[in-house]
Amino acid sequence: MMEKIDQLIHAKWMITCEDENQILENHALAIKDKKIIDILPSDKAKTMYQATNTQEYNTHVITPGLINSHTHIAMNIFRGLADDLELMDWLNNHIWPAEGKWVSDELVYDASLLAMAEMIRSGTTCFNDMYFFLGATAKAAELAGMRAHIGMTVIDVPTAWAKTPDEYFAKGLEFYHQYKNHELITPTLAPHSTYTVSLDNLRKVNELSNEYGLKINIHLQEAPSEVEQSLAQYQKRPLQRLHDIGMVSPNLIAIHMTQINEDDMDILEATRPHLVHCPESNMKLVSGACPVENLHRHGINVALGTDGAASNNDLDMFGEMRTAAFLGKMTAHDPKAVCALHTLKMATLAGAKALGIDHLTGSLSVGKCADFIAINLEEIETQPLYHVVSQLVYATPRSQVTDVWVAGKQLLKNRELLTLDKKEIIKKAQVWGKKIKN
Repeated sequence: MMEKIDQLIHAKWMITCEDENQILENHALAIKDKKIIDILPSDKAKTMYQATNTQEYNTHVITPGLINSHTHIAMNIFRGLADDLELMDWLNNHIWPAEGKWVSDELVYDASLLAMAEMIRSGTTCFNDMYFFLGATAKAAELAGMRAHIGMTVIDVPTAWAKTPDEYFAKGLEFYHQYKNHELITPTLAPHSTYTVSLDNLRKVNELSNEYGLKINIHLQEAPSEVEQSLAQYQKRPLQRLHDIGMVSPNLIAIHMTQINEDDMDILEATRPHLVHCPESNMKLVSGACPVENLHRHGINVALGTDGAASNNDLDMFGEMRTAAFLGKMTAHDPKAVCALHTLKMATLAGAKALGIDHLTGSLSVGKCADFIAINLEEIETQPLYHVVSQLVYATPRSQVTDVWVAGKQLLKNRELLTLDKKEIIKKAQVWGKKIKN
């Protein structure tokens, strides 16, 4: 008797991205009730399973969906608005004034849809966001069908979203209670940084993290000026200040971390937070380079993110992987450092571990959610093909992602968006662009 299932997905190659990685040829994913129930050779699958929907990808590799572990997705509405600037000049004189004038619930919703369309077409199935008007982003994610971790932003300066720290906390907790049991949307805590959030409010963030079991995202030691300011004002580095209040733990997601010395490494090794590397944004703003290979040697989990499209200028995780690998080799002065396979894991399983969802996604594994993508390798840009993983990281453009699934639901089919209206999204983005430019 053949077992009835929802989907049977056959592919030329599959890369599991598990800790004990496997590259499988001519295998199939058996999917039932939104989860992977079997991974087996295609010939055997055809005798064991009767699927409502069967698809064959004879020129494709299937991987777990990519996880963008740090971004500000609605900021893609400011893509290209202020380029070729240093971080603090970019923030203080360009981005924050533009946000103060234009950011609203409507803008965040429209911009989030634009970003999600770009991410889906780039093979990203899950993102970790930090911005304002959280409900608008969540509403867009529900429509798109993406897995979203949405940060409850805390910052000590007034914005269009909230005017006081108390209001940030109140609105964040309201969002948490609304979405705490959602299948695809997970609230997190998101204090902006140690230079924009007081120590008292950082302590409050930490208390809420402990009370509700929430991850904490924070920009940390992103640029030399941030560390210099902290040393001048507090005689301590930002990481040390967080460590002093007990915030540095496996619940912490420390974003950027381009400025790491030996004392920092001792703290990281003892406390085991997760780090997110955003190489293209850091390079563009000349913030520095996260020492990925050194962190790996010390057993620190490092995930990968694009940052916002206002400082990148895209949400392309394929481009981010290639940059991370090349920059990692140069930083370590070692061509073997940050190899292709490790880089792919930074964009998949390491991201899931950072977000605390590696039991759900991040690798192709029986029992995990059916979050996966299909990439066509039979294109000019990826021929000839000697090593599948190397080709994915070093040569494959995002345009070769043809199909995307989240929790067994197909979001992209043969490059066509299934849950979002491409024409309407472009139209609204152009309207916003004209307003902001004028």
